[in-house]
Amino acid sequence: MWPATLLRMRVLLCPDKFAGTLPAPDVAAAVADGWRDVAPGDDLLARPLADGGPGFVDVLAGALGGRRVPVPTVDPLGRPAAGEILLTDDGTAYLESAQACGLHLLTAAERDPKATTSYGLGLLVAAAVEAGARTVVVGLGGSATNDGGAGMLVPLGVTPLDGAGRALPYGGAALAEVAALDGEPRLRGATLVAATDVDNPLLGLHGASSVFGPQKGADRADVLLLDAALTRWAEVLTERLPGCPSGLGALPGGGAAGGLGAAVLALGGRCESGIGLVTRAVKLEAALDAADLVITGEGSFDHQSLRGKVVAGVAGAARDRGVPCVVLAGRVSTGRREAAAAGVTEAYSLVEHFGGEEHGGVDAAMTRPAEGLRALGARLARQWSR
Repeated sequence: MWPATLLRMRVLLCPDKFAGTLPAPDVAAAVADGWRDVAPGDDLLARPLADGGPGFVDVLAGALGGRRVPVPTVDPLGRPAAGEILLTDDGTAYLESAQACGLHLLTAAERDPKATTSYGLGLLVAAAVEAGARTVVVGLGGSATNDGGAGMLVPLGVTPLDGAGRALPYGGAALAEVAALDGEPRLRGATLVAATDVDNPLLGLHGASSVFGPQKGADRADVLLLDAALTRWAEVLTERLPGCPSGLGALPGGGAAGGLGAAVLALGGRCESGIGLVTRAVKLEAALDAADLVITGEGSFDHQSLRGKVVAGVAGAARDRGVPCVVLAGRVSTGRREAAAAGVTEAYSLVEHFGGEEHGGVDAAMTRPAEGLRALGARLARQWSR
């Protein structure tokens, strides 16, 4: 926490990762280095964050301690992948879907949500249950899947079947033929919690397929097919799983990570804000109370950033305290009025810092992010330091 000394300026650095380039702790360090180049007497406090997507376990391990257990798993196409679970002394296990379902695990040519599976996440959840966890918190975000958690259920003892009683192939498209479930969930009394980075429902215009399917490789025809398949999947889950709530397709958070949120709800679990969970773990509230300036950020600051992600949570909390909040991002596409309403005072883009798209700014932002963030940190110090 802040030292008990007279401070010139107290700057709180609480970014998310810059997807594909820098983890959150490295983002905070680069900005801090730049600030200290200009104003070394100021006090900087780093509290790297995550909203449930990649980096979720890393951030929580740094804040909570615990034991990190390697777990062999598979990627969205069934290839071997390295996963892990974080076990804490209170009987909670933390894991992240991106380690098994992450979009970053596939090349652009391999992205096909009709075929990708969440089976690997099921292996991580099963490992947490077998390790004796009473609560399993699953960070959701950054997924390449759109199978509504159908793959995840298989290692937990539940197999989706077609009308002839045959096990369905993996992938979101196959769910159009789902008719029944075989087996019962083997959770050994553990409670599941989905730490979600979005509040989208499973189905419809704002659902998993329509909003996130295109970035996973789905065209318009694929989106319609997948939404119809998930509609059928939601009907079967509601009919066959005793703990499944009614209206599953419309519940907030059900569309997270290609419908993994809905699978957690169907298993009797609940959805929580990923950023809310992490901010409690890192004791962000106390740090915000004492800050003169907050700097947050993520790889792309766009309209999705204001729907339950790190930037939205941090900016809103800063606004409630009357503390200015600056966003640094690889790319900024959110309008100023929309950003200001969410509590963002200013937003700066690495792409623009490096000269804009027409002068190679995108490539530079991807290959030299630490350099750019350090320069922006120095720029902010010149503007804000007392």
